[in-house]
Amino acid sequence: MRPPFRPASKSPLQAFLWDLLTFDRLMTGPVVHLVYWAGLALIALVGFSIIGGAVGLGIRDGSIWGIALAFATLIAGVLVLAALILIWRGVSEFYLAVFRIAEDLRAIRLATAEGRTTAISADPVPFAPPSPPPPSFGGGVEL
Repeated sequence: MRPPFRPASKSPLQAFLWDLLTFDRLMTGPVVHLVYWAGLALIALVGFSIIGGAVGLGIRDGSIWGIALAFATLIAGVLVLAALILIWRGVSEFYLAVFRIAEDLRAIRLATAEGRTTAISADPVPFAPPSPPPPSFGGGVEL
């Protein structure tokens, strides 16, 4: 695969447009965040409809059984909402993780194209071996 073309230094707007048009930099990170919040807004809309349905059910049937059914509907609706929020978060994180893997592979490709043979680490702190444990003197006998 050929190395990506880097245009001469440009303004931030021109650099943004260049990245947008060439697929050199993935734009899915910010887009996933927008889609995540839009999905949460839809889930909140579903939550309002569940609450409205439960209140309407309780008002329409004024008996004790109707109120008990409305309360059960409300509890079940809240549990479904909690499950929807968790599932939506998991789907969004999975989608984001897939594209982060693609960005990591791009960084590895660029590093190998530059001829670096050392490992690429996201952690800037070099690895230090653990220090040996302090000596333990058992039974009062010193060595």
